[in-house]
Amino acid sequence: MKKEASLLFDKAINSLLLSIEHFNRPWDTGRVDAVLMLLDHSFEMLLKASILHKGGKIREKRAKQTIGFDACVRKALSDGGIKFLTEAQALTLQAINSFRDAAQHHIVDISENHLYIHAQAGLTLFRDICSKVMGIDLKDRLPIRVLPISTTPPTDFATLFDNEVSEIKKLLNPGKRRKIEVSAKLRALAILDASLKGERLQPSQSELQLIGKEISSGKSWNEIFPGVASINLSAEGSGPSIQLRITKKEGIPIQLVKEGSPDAAIVAVKRVDELGFYNLNLTQLAGKVKLTVPKTLALVRHLNLQSDSEYFKQIVIGKTKFNRYSHKAFDCIENELPDVNMDNIWKQYGPKRSKKR
Repeated sequence: MKKEASLLFDKAINSLLLSIEHFNRPWDTGRVDAVLMLLDHSFEMLLKASILHKGGKIREKRAKQTIGFDACVRKALSDGGIKFLTEAQALTLQAINSFRDAAQHHIVDISENHLYIHAQAGLTLFRDICSKVMGIDLKDRLPIRVLPISTTPPTDFATLFDNEVSEIKKLLNPGKRRKIEVSAKLRALAILDASLKGERLQPSQSELQLIGKEISSGKSWNEIFPGVASINLSAEGSGPSIQLRITKKEGIPIQLVKEGSPDAAIVAVKRVDELGFYNLNLTQLAGKVKLTVPKTLALVRHLNLQSDSEYFKQIVIGKTKFNRYSHKAFDCIENELPDVNMDNIWKQYGPKRSKKR
């Protein structure tokens, strides 16, 4: 494993251990928030280590910071040369990251059973990624004294949501002024449902109030939270060896939207219409950057744009191949153009130099 990837992997293990430690602590001071934040951090470090290990990049050109959580998941889910996540695995990561956002930036009241499901599913996924990408058995990296996260795990979302909604109904009874508590509990349920549908991940106060009214009116939870109704929990083993995975029910599709859509979740980002995303040929790209076609191609080679799926893809229709560029390729060239020496680039990457190669 490369040095940077190895150091990131060590950080991932450290945060995972601290998350497990906080989950198993016998007191509640800051416990839930700490579990969510540390688990989320462990996955960001693991994803970056995995991307590097598979030969990918975790820094955009000229960027001072590495890519964020969403970009890591997107790359691991859709970059053909790096891909190591399934859509169901991305759903688990998406939910954990959304809960972390709520815990860090506002208030979320997540029940013990609900917290367990995401913590245990997260631990299972961490183990799966370690094995698939790096060939590492997670148990070899954990101290032998680490206890399982739970010995009596809930493994049924239906029962969990029945209980959660019943508790919220009690708080909504006339005469009870528990608006803040209700909002905090509803936020946890709404975040999970939204993340599974590929919609906005942090519900507004008005959206939470609307959900509360629907619960008070007697509407069933699987009508209110169709995203949750579309998933299963798959449990294997028991005690220390339990594995818990969140999976989509058969026949329930992942929502597809164009990349860059406002409030779109990670799993929702799919290039359904690839010609719509890669909407420029070389001549059109040259026209937009105001260079000749040969000079544009030389600059593309200098920036190595054709090696990155964010900028370039060769699309095959029948027996014909089309080299296509995304609008991001135009943005990249436009940003780089003022700082490059086109004469030097032409000497190195122009047509005559290409023939010599």
